[in-house]
Amino acid sequence: MTTSIEPTEPTKADKPTRRLPGRMPGWAKALTAVVVVLVVMFAGIRLSLLPGLRDFFGTETHDRTGPALLQSIQDMSRYDAASGNFQVVVDLEKDAKYLPDAIRGTRTLYVGAGTVDAYVDLGKVGDDDVTVDEDRTSATLRLPHARLGTPALDPDRSYAVSKQRGLLDRLGDLFSDNPGGEQAVQKLAVRHIGDAAKESELTARAESNTTDMLEGLLHSLGFTEVKVVYGS
Repeated sequence: MTTSIEPTEPTKADKPTRRLPGRMPGWAKALTAVVVVLVVMFAGIRLSLLPGLRDFFGTETHDRTGPALLQSIQDMSRYDAASGNFQVVVDLEKDAKYLPDAIRGTRTLYVGAGTVDAYVDLGKVGDDDVTVDEDRTSATLRLPHARLGTPALDPDRSYAVSKQRGLLDRLGDLFSDNPGGEQAVQKLAVRHIGDAAKESELTARAESNTTDMLEGLLHSLGFTEVKVVYGS
C-alpha cells in the first residue's frame, strides 16, 4: 500500500530571516571623511617627493604671456656709485590661539638674497654748487649725500628651505589660488636687507667712488685741483 505525503507550508520558524541594511553612524561618516582627506594629502606629498611619478602623467608648461607694454620712460640723472649684495635667513612663524601647530599654524624658513644700490643724485646740482676759478685750473663741487635705492630681491638666489603647515592650512591650500605663497617672507626679506644696507658703509663707498669719478673726469679736462664736498 502506498502512502502519499502532502506538502506542508513552512512555519515562521523555518522561513529565512532577511536583515535590513543598517545606516552608517554619523561618527563613522566623519571618520571616513578624515581618512580620505589624509590619504589624498599623503598621496600629494608622495608625488611631490617622487618627480618621476609626476612626469608619468605628462605635465607640460606653456607660456602664453602677452607682450610687455611700455607704460612710461623716466630720465635718470643719478650716478649709481656702489652696489651691495646681501643675504638674510627669514624665519616666519604664524600661530593660532587655542589650537596646536599641527592643526593650525605655519612656519617658513626662507633664504632671501638681493642687492641695494647707493647713488648720488647729480640732477640736484645747480649752478651755485659748482665753482671754477678764472684760470680754469681749480674746481669745487657741492653734491648731495649719497642715498640708498630700493632693495631688489634676486629670485634666482632666493629660495624656501622648509615649510611647515598645519592640517587646516594644508586644506586651505587646496582651494587657494596661490598655495604655499611666499609673499610674506619675501617682503620681510626685503625689509631686513634694506635695514642691513642702512647700517653698512654703502653710502660712504658711493660718495668715495663719485669723488674718484669726478676727479678723474675734471683732471682729464685740464683741472689740476678738484674738491668735492657733500651735504649741500
